[in-house]
Amino acid sequence: MQVGLLTLGDHLTDPVTGQRETQAQRHRSIVDQAVLAEHAGFSSVHLGEHHFCDYILSSPPIVLAAIAERTSHIRLSTGVTLGVNLDPVRVAEDYATLDLLSGGRVEPVLGRGTFFPHTFAGFG
Repeated sequence: MQVGLLTLGDHLTDPVTGQRETQAQRHRSIVDQAVLAEHAGFSSVHLGEHHFCDYILSSPPIVLAAIAERTSHIRLSTGVTLGVNLDPVRVAEDYATLDLLSGGRVEPVLGRGTFFPHTFAGFG
């Protein structure tokens, strides 16, 4: 059996401390969690893409590139890349480049995604 780690990039107030990490801290935390997941034997890491809300992963390929730099074998995937909002050629090029740099570990998932209707409105 293979087990993966999924994060949607939530950037919410900690219910115990009442504090909220900075966006930079949260991004670094996501990368650190992926590194720990590889060390723990997880087979993959999946990042959701969100815009205009309290989820901060607006550019999964950039964060996956940071994860690729610090890992060696964990598979790199998206929760869903929001294909309806993006230029399909750019998406293909970005993930193809990431796949080359990561040694063939990328598995992008494309779809309509998002449960936030305002995401579509934000892109016009």
